[in-house]
Amino acid sequence: MALGAGSVQSAVTEQAQQRRDARDVRQDTRQGSRDTKQACRAANQKSNASCRHDKRETKQQGRQTARDIKY
Repeated sequence: MALGAGSVQSAVTEQAQQRRDARDVRQDTRQGSRDTKQACRAANQKSNASCRHDKRETKQQGRQTARDIKY
């Protein structure tokens, strides 16, 4: 069964929208992870290594969310 031109076009458009949404999530996550680290350092309750770990965890959560959107 062949797909019509309209079906292919709508699938491509939907995929492009998913990629844009995933990119937006990753960009928001980058700023969120920066804010997380800055807040951690400002509180001065943890070592720099612990703050870096928190930042990495925040970024990883954002990456996973982007993957969920994309795939």
